[in-house]
Amino acid sequence: MSMTREAKKRLFDALQACNAITQFVAGKTKSDYTADLLLRSAVERQMEIVGEALSQLARAEPNTVSQIPDFRHIVGMRNRLIHGYDTVDNEIM
Repeated sequence: MSMTREAKKRLFDALQACNAITQFVAGKTKSDYTADLLLRSAVERQMEIVGEALSQLARAEPNTVSQIPDFRHIVGMRNRLIHGYDTVDNEIM
């Protein structure tokens, strides 16, 4: 069975957000990350997109997300960023 258009879009969105995070943190240290509010905010926003895209994907195609390692942890991080923003640990991010 082939993947639906919606599933492809969700995976593309997640991939784009992951690529953005990779670009944002290239050449940065943990200290750079901790000290830079703009960088932290950008990375956290892209992580929210990854988590939401995968959450939406799970609704559209549960079998597809079952193939994504740490799917639940990724969506859990998104939930933490949205609902528990005051408990986000920069070391984990």
